[in-house]
Amino acid sequence: MLCITHAITIKEKEINLSFIRSSGPGGQNVNKVATAVQIRFDAKNSPSLPEDVRKRLFRLERKRITDEGILILTAKRFRTQERNRIDGLSRLTALIRNASKTPKLRRKTMLPKRSKENRLQNKKNRSSLKKLRQPLIRSED
Repeated sequence: MLCITHAITIKEKEINLSFIRSSGPGGQNVNKVATAVQIRFDAKNSPSLPEDVRKRLFRLERKRITDEGILILTAKRFRTQERNRIDGLSRLTALIRNASKTPKLRRKTMLPKRSKENRLQNKKNRSSLKKLRQPLIRSED
């Protein structure tokens, strides 16, 4: 059982772990041993995720989620399966925990009427000051 928050826990049967060969340099070991872990989590059909968390997770991680609603993570930072498994599960936990935070609501600010009037008056003053700097245009008849 994977504890995300005090309200969200994910059962291990909902998470599919598969070990794959890690890419990149590493000598003979990398060619023989499948140390990287690929984590697949069916976020769309998971009974563990509340609907609002699911929607935020889909919005935040749209690059990692397939069309079927499966979140795919690959952990290959370490040289052992166990450390990569722990790393991948902790990353999955962090992603879901991040999605479980409700965003702060933005309140529209209302400017006081006096400040609007002051701003417009300052603009008029600046405009008239700049008009005084312009050369006079003579009309020749």
